[in-house]
Amino acid sequence: MRNIILIALALLVLLGMGAVYQVQESQVALRLQFGRVIEEGIQPGLHFKLPVVQDVMRFDRRILTLDSRPERYLTFEKKDVNVDFFVKWRISDVRRYYQSTGGNEENARERLRPIVTETIRNEIAQRTLQAVVAGERADLAQRFIEVSNRGAESLGVQVVDVRIKRIDLPEDSQVIESVFNRMRAERLRVANELRAEGQEVLLSITSEADRAVTVLLADAERDAQRLRGEGDARAAEIYASAFGADAEFYAFYRSLEAYRGAFADGQGVMVLDRDAEFLRYFEDGPRR
Repeated sequence: MRNIILIALALLVLLGMGAVYQVQESQVALRLQFGRVIEEGIQPGLHFKLPVVQDVMRFDRRILTLDSRPERYLTFEKKDVNVDFFVKWRISDVRRYYQSTGGNEENARERLRPIVTETIRNEIAQRTLQAVVAGERADLAQRFIEVSNRGAESLGVQVVDVRIKRIDLPEDSQVIESVFNRMRAERLRVANELRAEGQEVLLSITSEADRAVTVLLADAERDAQRLRGEGDARAAEIYASAFGADAEFYAFYRSLEAYRGAFADGQGVMVLDRDAEFLRYFEDGPRR
């Protein structure tokens, strides 16, 4: 009886352990009964199930990576390009993922790879070589994601991102030279546009500066004329005032100024009548 009790207890412990299962934080699970899905999208935590008759499958719900080998594609002009890319994906529908791939991650990668490859092939076939090599990579990658998700929906997965690591031209000098010439012409066009815009701005700034200089010179000349007029008027007023205060002294001062100007270089010769008004102050005294 003791052995039977121990065996029974052991069976109960095993059944109890089989009835409890745990889902990790990075996992999502579904519960099966005789191979049929009876519960899906089981979140992380401790859960219960019927032992023996029910099974639990856990899947990684994190973002996974599909790294592809470089593939050769044809552009719209039927020119070859080698594209190396990788894909970021995750499980979006755990039931569909289990039914389409058997829950095997490697099977999911192998089925997702041709979907993305075909998407890239079709999108590149609709674009020119220049658009593929020198175009906007972000726009092209967004198009890859949108189209790939339509095919990946049947697998229960979501394509999060498709990134082009590298685009190589084939070993064909004519193709490479053609691409470089187009890129060179495009850059030259942009440079010419920038130069034209710069020349336009330069002419605008120059004309504005010339106009400002003209206005400043005109204003300065106007102020100078006004100040000269005011100075001349003030000088005439001072001269008149001085002349009115002492006419004889004013005449004497003006004569000295005239003498200084006439004999400034010390070599001047003047022939005048001795009674000339210019020589009046060379006499013994002023005339009364």
